[in-house]
Amino acid sequence: MGGDCWWQTGPYDSDLPAAFRRAQEAELAEDDRGFTGRTVGELWESSDWAEFIFTGGTATVLDQIHTVAATEPEEGPYMRPLTEDEIRAWCPRGRPTAAEWEAALRADLDLFPRRGLGRCTVLYENDAPSEIGYWGVTAD
Repeated sequence: MGGDCWWQTGPYDSDLPAAFRRAQEAELAEDDRGFTGRTVGELWESSDWAEFIFTGGTATVLDQIHTVAATEPEEGPYMRPLTEDEIRAWCPRGRPTAAEWEAALRADLDLFPRRGLGRCTVLYENDAPSEIGYWGVTAD
């Protein structure tokens, strides 16, 4: 089996780990996937959740434990922001809009990481940060 590619957006916050956790909490509130009454932190302490993620996943920000620095090695299941060079490879201005980001994902599957990993980048509207784009590949 191979992993499934996914993408979604979440609210912008200059504190990327906080923004990511809020995006996870919002996703969990929308659909708890049968793990009712647990926080994101509690889910990742559960072997049942780990099995759920590694054998199918959610195809959302819930598939990663937490964010890491853009310079961290390719390990996971972590959400890693793109480096400036990685952004400029598909958005030369370095300030991608949501439309540019989505078009880049649709046009180039190489922008997706290996299975079980996630990526994120700040998206801009009128040259100001407006939201965060998250994407990844399920672990299954």
